[in-house]
Order: sequence, then structure tokens, then C-alpha cells
Amino acid sequence: MNFKEQIDTKRLPQHIAIIMDGNGRWAKERGKMRVFGHENGVVAVRNTIEAAAEIGVKYITLFTFSTENWNRPKKEVNALMNLLVKTINKETKTLNKNKIRLQAIGDLKSLNPDTYKELMKAIENTKSNDRMTLSLALSYCSRGEIVDAVKQIAEKAKKGELDLADINDDIISQHLTTHFMPDPELLIRTSGEQRISNFMLWQVAYTELYFCPKYWPDFGKEDFYEAIVDFQSRERRFGKTSEQITK
Repeated sequence: MNFKEQIDTKRLPQHIAIIMDGNGRWAKERGKMRVFGHENGVVAVRNTIEAAAEIGVKYITLFTFSTENWNRPKKEVNALMNLLVKTINKETKTLNKNKIRLQAIGDLKSLNPDTYKELMKAIENTKSNDRMTLSLALSYCSRGEIVDAVKQIAEKAKKGELDLADINDDIISQHLTTHFMPDPELLIRTSGEQRISNFMLWQVAYTELYFCPKYWPDFGKEDFYEAIVDFQSRERRFGKTSEQITK
């Protein structure tokens, strides 16, 4: 029995976040430039989105480009931006065909103009789709996101639009760039690295973490389904005891 057949579709994680790691190392081990790994990583993205849609996952968020990634060699950054534009242009038709809505989180205005323009066009062209929401984390920094949320809340409190006594978890969540989707229940990271890397720090408070040893370009549908099977085998207690959960 393959992993897909083992999945209980009635207990799917509604939102799965993925740190797509290992493209550069995958390419280096093959004697290629790092961009070769990113190009092959696009195939893994396509396979993962298809796998999620096939079983009914509602939200997928991909950590595509962090604010720290701007510090990489300019040649690699430019190649990544060009690849992103090319991929968006190529895949928008497929997203619409499969009724998948595209969204993005992060400091989007810091993207180069061509990338931002194509991204906004694709978001607009897919906004009516309701089968699944695919979010790209671009120029994203979770600590920066939280700082921005705090500034927005402080400004509202200063203007008397928000009472200090009313500030709670929900208020903070509403001011994050992820306000339009639920917190992820499962976070997958590839390449064997076992850290969060400044990704959705607020949102993953109760998220199940799954670390796959494969580099991202080698991550396939069955790997995705295996992560969900592992997720469904865990007991999620949220601070309670096992006895309380089973009652």
C-alpha cells in the first residue's frame, strides 16, 4: 500500500507550509550551478501542488525567498527572480484550470518591478478560484512581519482606534500578512536541516514539524503523502493530556 492510500482524507491538515530547502546542494553534487537546482525545484513545486489538490488540502504555503536571500550573489538572485517570473507566466493557466488561487506574503514591494508586476497579475487572474490557495512567501521575514504587526497595532492604539485591553492573539494574527488563512497544522522542511529559519514563527506555535532528508528537487508526491501519514499518526494535545484528548 502506498502512502496516498494510507491517508485519512477526513483528517487532512487544512494548511501545510513547506520550507523548500536543498536546491543549491542538489545542483552542486551534480557539478552544476545553483540555479540548475532552482530550475529543477520547480518540478517539485508542481508535483507537490498537484498532490495537495488531489487529496483536498485547502492551503499550501511555500517559503520561496527570504529577506536574507537578498544577501546571496547578485547573479543567483537575478536568476531566481527571472525564474519566478517565467514560472508564474507558465503556470497561471494551470492554476486556473485546477481552480487554485495564488497569493503571496512578505515584503512584496521589495521585489524587482517585473517580478512584482507578474505576481500581482497572476494573483488578480486567479482570485476567484476556490479549490485551494497557494501562497508564496517572497522577501519574507517572520520577525519583520511580527514587528510590522506590532507597529500597526500600536498606531491604532495611539489613535484611540484600539483599546490596549482588547489586544490578544487574534488581534495580532489579524495584522500579520497571513491573516487570510488558518495557521499551518503541518510544516515540512526538506534537505535534512532541522530549523525554522525565521519562517512563520507566530503561526507555527502548535504546528507539527516534519523533516525530510531529501533535497527539494527530489521531493515527490509520495514524499508529500508520507509527511501527511506521519502527521496523522501523531497525537495533537495542545497542552492537554492524552486522556483529555480521547474522551
